Amino acid sequence: MTPLFGTDGVRGPANRLLTPELAVALARAAADRASLAGGRIIVGRDTRTSGPMLESALAAGFASAGVDVLLAGIIPTPAISFLIKDERADFGAVVSASHNPPADNGIKFFNRRGMKLGVQEEASIEEAVARELPGGERVGSIEPLGAAATRYAAFLAGTIDVENVDLSGMTLIVDCAYGATANIAPHVLRHLGARVIALHDAFDGERINQGCGSTCLDPLRFAVRDHGADLGVAFDGDGDRVLLVGRDGLLIDGDHMIGIAAMHMAQSGTLDPRLAVTTVMSNVGLELHLAKAGIDVLRTPVGDRHVSEAMDGTGARLGGEPSGHIVFSDHSSTGDGILTVVKLLEIAHERGEDLGALARAIPLHPQVQRAVPCPRPEQAVQDARVCEQIARAARRVEGHGRILVRPSGTQPVVRILVEAGDVRECEDISDDLEHALSQAIDGP
Repeated sequence: MTPLFGTDGVRGPANRLLTPELAVALARAAADRASLAGGRIIVGRDTRTSGPMLESALAAGFASAGVDVLLAGIIPTPAISFLIKDERADFGAVVSASHNPPADNGIKFFNRRGMKLGVQEEASIEEAVARELPGGERVGSIEPLGAAATRYAAFLAGTIDVENVDLSGMTLIVDCAYGATANIAPHVLRHLGARVIALHDAFDGERINQGCGSTCLDPLRFAVRDHGADLGVAFDGDGDRVLLVGRDGLLIDGDHMIGIAAMHMAQSGTLDPRLAVTTVMSNVGLELHLAKAGIDVLRTPVGDRHVSEAMDGTGARLGGEPSGHIVFSDHSSTGDGILTVVKLLEIAHERGEDLGALARAIPLHPQVQRAVPCPRPEQAVQDARVCEQIARAARRVEGHGRILVRPSGTQPVVRILVEAGDVRECEDISDDLEHALSQAIDGP
């Protein structure tokens, strides 16, 4: 059987792979594995059309296992991490496919500490799903969770650590991707004094992530230029990651954000230990830049779950991914897009510098990333032609770059990352790797 859990929960086409029946089975299995009978769980979702269907099925499954369910409604994924701790609940679940297209959906689980479940915990749930557990004797309640969005917004505004942070005079373009941040992110940033122009800020599950948000930055770049804005902000559909665009169009990605935050925290004495946790996808330029400042870098497998686990194990206060999942562990145990923007604007205000200028001070190496559609990604990356081309590419960049080819854990694609001496070399190597993958997909 194909594994249910990928890099970030269970994800796939709604009502095909991710059916109501599977949602019920996952809920019962999670309740059994985590001994939740008699406890409470908080369930949230993004704006997708299939969200209410899967939310209802998930709630029914937990209630049939004797768990009381609190429905937070449409809310960013990281809000569930906060609400679990604020409400002193026992578990959390989010119905969302993050940056995936509207037809997809997913289910993510959080433990009572607000952290995503580990690989072994997910494997245990998957094993229990296969056994088709029945409902229990006790039936749990299902009720709305009052003021969930308001409580989360107040938490975000309260993460400012220095006095008198006032963003008056700043114009921010905020792209909410028709997703879960639409009614919270503009409000929080306006509360800090900024002039906010919101894009794609309706709850529209038919258009979530489509030509907007962190998966398509062109509308944001145009809006920043046309309005002469100071910064563009792009969330994905569930708000656990963010990308930024400077006033001159510069992409400020997760590596830039980690670098900006790490350098500031080190200089202010709050980066203790002097460590940043990144993934294998992070640019080697970030690692070299931080090393010069005496800041170590610990790399993990892809996924903010792995970043959070490594941070928890080492006591690190900062971590993240190039995609914009950034974890500030003093405030949250998971990636939070709105929190990241708030903290970076606080840093820029405290330093009296533009975020674009702070980002340009981090010399990232030329890098190209591609996502090659593939029906069987795991099989394709093991093809002899692909392996041979990877080895050839690795020899070509030895000493001045690196190659990473991996199956995606969230979509049917193979992801290619190439770092080399210049963009042209990166593109040439990526073309060769993509050609080898095409041969593997098409067969002998």
